[in-house]
Amino acid sequence: MDRFKEVKEALREAWLSESSTAQHESAYQVFVDFVKQNQTNVALFVLFVSLAIRQIVSKNREAAKKGANRQFLEAPDFPEVETLENFDWKKEDTVKLRAFKPKFHLTMDFSDESAIQNLNPSELITMDRTYSDRIAYRKRIIRESGDVCIGVNDDKRVGPAVRELYTFLLGTYLPKRFPNMFKLHYASFETGTQFMFENLITKQVFPAQPAQVTSTRILLQTLGSIVDEDFLFLLPEEDSEDPKYTLEAYVCICPSGWNPPDKLGRRLAAIHGPVPGYADKLEGSMDRYFKSLEVGKYVRRSNWSITQHEELFSPDPNTNHGKADSEEKALTEVDPGKTFLRTERQTLHRLPSSKAIVFAFKTYMDTLRDIKLEGLGDDLADAIDGLKTGNAPAMNVYKRGPVWGEAVKGYLRS
Repeated sequence: MDRFKEVKEALREAWLSESSTAQHESAYQVFVDFVKQNQTNVALFVLFVSLAIRQIVSKNREAAKKGANRQFLEAPDFPEVETLENFDWKKEDTVKLRAFKPKFHLTMDFSDESAIQNLNPSELITMDRTYSDRIAYRKRIIRESGDVCIGVNDDKRVGPAVRELYTFLLGTYLPKRFPNMFKLHYASFETGTQFMFENLITKQVFPAQPAQVTSTRILLQTLGSIVDEDFLFLLPEEDSEDPKYTLEAYVCICPSGWNPPDKLGRRLAAIHGPVPGYADKLEGSMDRYFKSLEVGKYVRRSNWSITQHEELFSPDPNTNHGKADSEEKALTEVDPGKTFLRTERQTLHRLPSSKAIVFAFKTYMDTLRDIKLEGLGDDLADAIDGLKTGNAPAMNVYKRGPVWGEAVKGYLRS
């Protein structure tokens, strides 16, 4: 019986080495009772159970290394992500971006509220009560206008970057940041085991680590149908003594007055060609900033404009932007429930492996009535006046101020 006692204690330690839960204690007691009643088969049974335990422990350790026990994949090259344990997206209000100021300035100054500011990496993606409706909208635009809202210039160069962001967002960021909205599953298939990402809101499931044969366009399409952010991937030119950053891929569901395919493969300067004052005031500093942006540094900024429609997908350059020779007549009045302050929450960071820069933005729409109810009518009206008095006065025409300016200000100040 001394030998039996030694075997029993050894097995107990092996069994409880991974966990000491009540469930395992109960299983252990069942085993002890069985052994007492069947001592003639103890040796074979102990051997069988020991081998089974060893196999289970090995598999558990393998899964733990990959992150299965934590419900997200480890991403040591990315910043740590803080979890929102009790986050309820249905109760979360949309972000209120109110970066308008009495004078409009094109600047890279960190002290300027409308310019670049440091961003907590955990706040890269935002969620709110509009999520379900917005995702349904994005899926519809992708179905109807996929050739416009998804683009890839050089798949060989940008493919690894898209794959890197995809794996981080689906495998790590989303299930860890919003565990009540997204979940990771460790699944077994004939081809092996892998992690599957489940969107608990839409009930869709995608591979968290995509196969190498999955096209870059499919990865972009998936990203565009999971989060309400648009992503643009930029890489430095090759074979150049002074390489500039060019747009190599994008998923863009909410362009405002610009056509994404027209920007693909072009430098920052060409992309911002229509923006008044960019060449004189921002081109050099933007190029330097992109070159010097370090891995692990996340930044944000916001912008604003006024639109007379609520369509998020607006790729027509004539929709939201004006020209100096435009013959449009000035409006005498506007409908405050159908005229919108359109804002973008923009973020910028560099991917650690591919070194690509990801420019992302989320678009918000608030009616003029909402702005006035917030008590910010005079502030926005002053900012509209300030379009003409800042360091880029042509911005007033670019934003179509001569068309809607006086009518909007009249309502806001009434």
